[in-house]
Amino acid sequence: MKNKYVLITGSDGLVGSESVKYFINQGYSVIGIDNNSRQKFFGKDASVLPNRMKLKNQFENYIHFNTDISSIKVEEIFKTYNNKIKLIIHTAAQPSHDWAATAPFTDFNVNAFGTLNILENYRKYAENATFIFTSTNKVYGDNPNKIKLIEGKKRYHPGKNSKYTQGFNEELSIDNTLHSLFGASKLSADIYVQEYGRYYGLKTGIFRGGCLTGSGHAGTMMHGFLSYLMKCTVSKDPYTIFGYKGKQVRDNIHSKDLVRAFDEFYKKPRIGEVYNIGGGVESNCSMIEAIEICESISDKKLNYIYENKNRVGDHIWYVSDLTKFKSHYPNWKLTYGIEEILQDIYKNNFKKWQ
Repeated sequence: MKNKYVLITGSDGLVGSESVKYFINQGYSVIGIDNNSRQKFFGKDASVLPNRMKLKNQFENYIHFNTDISSIKVEEIFKTYNNKIKLIIHTAAQPSHDWAATAPFTDFNVNAFGTLNILENYRKYAENATFIFTSTNKVYGDNPNKIKLIEGKKRYHPGKNSKYTQGFNEELSIDNTLHSLFGASKLSADIYVQEYGRYYGLKTGIFRGGCLTGSGHAGTMMHGFLSYLMKCTVSKDPYTIFGYKGKQVRDNIHSKDLVRAFDEFYKKPRIGEVYNIGGGVESNCSMIEAIEICESISDKKLNYIYENKNRVGDHIWYVSDLTKFKSHYPNWKLTYGIEEILQDIYKNNFKKWQ
């Protein structure tokens, strides 16, 4: 198995590093591509270099390339390993819609062109491999905000008689909506991955994630909701809630559960398939509810302020309908809920945050 390779972009990040550990433990050798752009985007606190060092020290069959995914060097990597590559997990991205508005060319170069670069080298050198892409619910723009919602004491919700009680499925429109520049660049990549599946007959899967999280997340103000919230609660750093009275709802999936979903797709791949993936109805929370859980776990009060203006394109209520993925892969299920996720984040990080 060590002569069979899994290539992972964004390998130092949350989902990437979790994927590295998972597939090495399955017996594969792993090729990681990550140049720590996250530090450039969000500052020193967002650096993923500690994850890189842990992976390199822990696993002898982990091979790392400090390479930009949009560069010509990517082709050299594919040429070297070619058909020994059995699986490609593409997680590298500029992940913030706030940051994208400050540097749209960089955002597009990473998210759209970088994805195309990986795809074309996949097609040329490792066409029998399976390709998994971490997309985002932001490809739907603000269409989720157009449904009827009911305001409760701590959260918005669609109501018992809504057709969205199980969340949003993959038939939600991507048109006639405000995406944010980040949403637009990720949508471009999303469609390219679909087309490389359907046009060329390659085994590609697109996972449109809700909030992806876990104890390895280097959360910042612009990205990494639960991680950054727990960090601010523990460290007493100020936190800002942007709009919707703190009642906006997100579903959250632990990176371990997401990587197990990747493995299910890898074992039985499809062509150009799209899945909404997240915590679904089993694992979601509002800002208010998340704050209460963080304060309960840490036994500290969060220092927060409220800004009435919401972020551009921000969702009021977003929950992923997992019906399609579960019907295709019935052996998969969530193992972490919101409280378990926050317990995990706290347990593994509180010492460095105090």
